[in-house]
Amino acid sequence: MSGRDLFCQPRRFGRGAALTLLFASVLVAGAATGSLPGDLGEAAPGATGAAPAGRSEDVTRAAEEAAADGKSPMEAAERAVSRSGDRWAAVYSEGEYEEFAESLDGRYTGVGLEARRERGDRIEVTKVQPGSPAAAAGVRAGDRLCSVDGRSVDGLPVTDVVSLLRGDATDAHAGTTVRLGLERGTRVWTETLRRALLSTDSVTVHRLSDDTTVITVAAFTKGVGDSVRSAVRDAPAGAGIVLDLRGNSGGLVTEAVSTASAFLDGGLVATYDVDGDQRALHADGGGDTTSPLVTLVDGGTMSAAELLTGALQDRGRAVVVGSRTFGKGSVQMPRRLPDGSVAELTVGHYRTPSGHGVDGRGITPDLEADDGALQRAETVLSGLGDVS
Repeated sequence: MSGRDLFCQPRRFGRGAALTLLFASVLVAGAATGSLPGDLGEAAPGATGAAPAGRSEDVTRAAEEAAADGKSPMEAAERAVSRSGDRWAAVYSEGEYEEFAESLDGRYTGVGLEARRERGDRIEVTKVQPGSPAAAAGVRAGDRLCSVDGRSVDGLPVTDVVSLLRGDATDAHAGTTVRLGLERGTRVWTETLRRALLSTDSVTVHRLSDDTTVITVAAFTKGVGDSVRSAVRDAPAGAGIVLDLRGNSGGLVTEAVSTASAFLDGGLVATYDVDGDQRALHADGGGDTTSPLVTLVDGGTMSAAELLTGALQDRGRAVVVGSRTFGKGSVQMPRRLPDGSVAELTVGHYRTPSGHGVDGRGITPDLEADDGALQRAETVLSGLGDVS
C-alpha cells in the first residue's frame, strides 16, 4: 500500500466519502473557485437512486436549529447525517472544504512526500516532489520515515501517515511546521519542515516503446482533459495508448468528460437525472478514434474514473484490463450550513452509456489482470494493432 500527502483519504475524513470523490461538475466548479452560492447550486449528476429530499431538509433543519440554540451546526448536521443511512453522506468544516477546492485546482498543502508501508510495517519514502520542502531538506526516496511530530508511524496505515504529514487533525495550513524522524542506513536524524502549498501533476506520460505510450491520470483535477488530449496528439502515429486509471479516486466530472473527448468523436458519456429530470453528458467531437487503446483499472479506480472507464468500454473504444473497480457511482450535493461548514447527501447515481449502474457494483474489466497488468495491456495492444 502506498500514498502521498495529497490525494489520499486522511483518517479524519473517514466519516464519509473522501473529499476527492465529489462528482458534480457544477458543484465542484463552484467549490474550486470559492463561489458557493446558497445551497451550493444545482444537484450533482445523479440517476435512479436519488436520496429523498427530506434527508437534505432534515440535515439543514438540524443545523439551523442548533445555530438558533447557540450550539454547533456542524455537530448537529453530523448527527443528522449519521441517522440518514446514506453511506456517502458527510459533513466538512469550512477549512476542509477549502482544502478540497485547492486539491481540485491541482494544489495541496503538504511537504512533498509519497510513502508506502514495507514489510515489517516500516514506512518508506517512495518519491520526493522536486522543489518541495522535503526536497529542500535533502529527504530522498528510500529513506525510512520513523515518526511525525514525535509519533512513531511504524504499523500505521499509510492514510494515517498522510494525515499526520498534512496536519489534518489541527487544520494545519501552509507555513505550519511538522517534525519528521528519518533514517537512512546508519544515519538517524530529525528534520523540521514547513508545510507549503504545492502543485501536482495529475497526468504523467511515458513511453514503454516506440509502439506504446502510457498516460497515467492520478485524479481529475483542473486541466487534466487538455493534458490528456495533448499527450494523445504527441503520441507516435499508429502507436497504442495505455490509459492508466489505477488508483484514480475521481475528481471533476467535467475533466473526466473532457478526457473521454480525447478518444471519442462526440456521443454519450453518461446519463443521470436530477429530481426525475433526465440528463446526459456528451463528449466533444474530434477525438482520436483510431489509436489502439487499453484502459487499466483496479479496486482503487473510483467515481469519475469509473464514469470514464464505463464510457470507453460501452462505446467499444477501449479494452479494459485489470480488476473490478471500486463501485462509487453515487453523486453528492453539498449544502452550506450556518457556520460555513458543508453537508453532503447522495442525490443519485449515474449510468454508463449502456445503462449500467456502477454504484456498489463497479466495472468488470474485459480482461482480468492483477500482477503484470501493464504487460498484459501491451500484449492486448499488439493484437489491436494487428487487427487495425
